[in-house]
Amino acid sequence: MPTFEIIVGSVLGATEYVADALQSSLNKASYESRIHLQPDLTELSRDAVWIICSSTHGAGDLPDNIQAFADQLQSAKLDAQPFLLFGLGDSSYDTFCEGGKSLYELMNKAGATALLPGFYIDVLEHPIPEEEAVRWFEEVFLSNQALQAV
Repeated sequence: MPTFEIIVGSVLGATEYVADALQSSLNKASYESRIHLQPDLTELSRDAVWIICSSTHGAGDLPDNIQAFADQLQSAKLDAQPFLLFGLGDSSYDTFCEGGKSLYELMNKAGATALLPGFYIDVLEHPIPEEEAVRWFEEVFLSNQALQAV
């Protein structure tokens, strides 16, 4: 049974709520997980599935608390590390979910394997983003063949 590392990039806290809700969903399904609010590549289990949750701020920038992790990814060799990505953003900006999209690209360049395409949540359409994240996670991932492949 896989374990999960939940990696969080957040400015105002909404992404932390998403991470907490995903962890609750995993707990209900009897999976173990850890949340990382100051993620460091050296502290993550390579035997776990990584769930990356990040918002975007400014002109498509990453939150400060996940920037060091993104910098580590620049030179990482992740050898098929399984991951999922949740991006939060506001579609009224032309840099909608750019932070999440850049992390998705960095993971792929480092050799990680996305179990599913990135899931991007528009907070204008879903003002309580954790509800949409959990709905998708449970319907598409936990009950899907993607989990069986891990």
